[in-house]
Amino acid sequence: MRRSILLAAALTTTLGLSACAGGTEEPGDDTSSPAAAGDSLTIWVDETRQAAVEAAAASFEEETGTDVELVLKNFEDIRPDFLAQVPTGEGPDITVGAHDWLGELLSAGVVSPIELGDLAGDFEPVSVQAFTQDGQVYGLPYAVENIALIRNTALAPEAPATWADAVAAGQAAGAKYPILLQTGTEGDPYTSYPLQTSFGAPVFEQNEDGSYTPELALGGENGTAFATWLAEQGKAGVLSTDITYDIAVEAFKNGESPYIVGGPWMLEQFADLELAIDPIPAAGSQPAQPFVGVQGFYVSAQSENAVSATDFLVNFMATEEAQLALYEAGNRPPALTAAADTASSDPITDGFRTVGADAVPMPSIPEMGSVWAFWGVTEAQIISGAAEPAAAWEKMVADIQGAIG
Repeated sequence: MRRSILLAAALTTTLGLSACAGGTEEPGDDTSSPAAAGDSLTIWVDETRQAAVEAAAASFEEETGTDVELVLKNFEDIRPDFLAQVPTGEGPDITVGAHDWLGELLSAGVVSPIELGDLAGDFEPVSVQAFTQDGQVYGLPYAVENIALIRNTALAPEAPATWADAVAAGQAAGAKYPILLQTGTEGDPYTSYPLQTSFGAPVFEQNEDGSYTPELALGGENGTAFATWLAEQGKAGVLSTDITYDIAVEAFKNGESPYIVGGPWMLEQFADLELAIDPIPAAGSQPAQPFVGVQGFYVSAQSENAVSATDFLVNFMATEEAQLALYEAGNRPPALTAAADTASSDPITDGFRTVGADAVPMPSIPEMGSVWAFWGVTEAQIISGAAEPAAAWEKMVADIQGAIG
């Protein structure tokens, strides 16, 4: 019953889009029929997702008679190839992708909305929010990824309440590094972002539905307060541009710090440690909210099989079985709540999931592309003492605004 309802909703949406496009239909044609429109699907996947999508595709083929072709691609090639091929009528019906591609994909007109209906309530809220723009959902989410505080429980039995508490506990433990946060000479605003948000200085303003506006919010008194804090942490030696990703990971692996701010991609290096995953402790008076990245599936705006594509996604990839298969392949908490509940029997997964529930989606608006070059370098200069914090931060905001136009 549920599949029929969702398929009907998808069909209605597709017909509405066709009508808006001014399409015509010859008498006797039945292009709106799921069977006629779904004779074949082409899906782009990367190696990590291949086996999980193959299993779902086999079930889909058996149940619907639709032929599914999986095309294996390098993940880094998917976005540029999708942008290049879809406008020419080529490319896949469905592709895997990240939510923060959405702004660019929408600007290019290469993706269609997906009608989730009541199914949207079955997903972690932040995962649907990440794929939402102007009230429409453009991706079927399957995994949520974010950083958190990774704690070596042998050195720090309890989670710190604040950044200052973490630093004090690390110093009391006699650790070489009280806490590790990668910076490097180019800065790392992605990793330091939760500390910035704790000062009330998010990168962009957000609408009531959580979507981002192009209005910068990282300036003003709150931004200056964060910049001043960065300078203080650099002067105290807590933060340093000498700490690159590799140095931070190696130091934590060797027991030289009780804490590292990082993501699940680090965990393989820490297999010999007893770990706990905690919220990132705030340095300011507000909660520390990291960025969350959501992986999902997009439907091509040029797909001739949009109903069948949506049927496959909402009824075969939005199942607990499929989402757990993707979790096993990628080691990221599932977006589907039922699958996330099952995966959370692992305390590490549960820890990252808990932090991700209070995180904010990485902005997917095109203006985000103008931020990175100025942001990281400015933070690094402030930490190293090469720039006066208030003036450098103010100039950074002005430079970003100028780049955005």
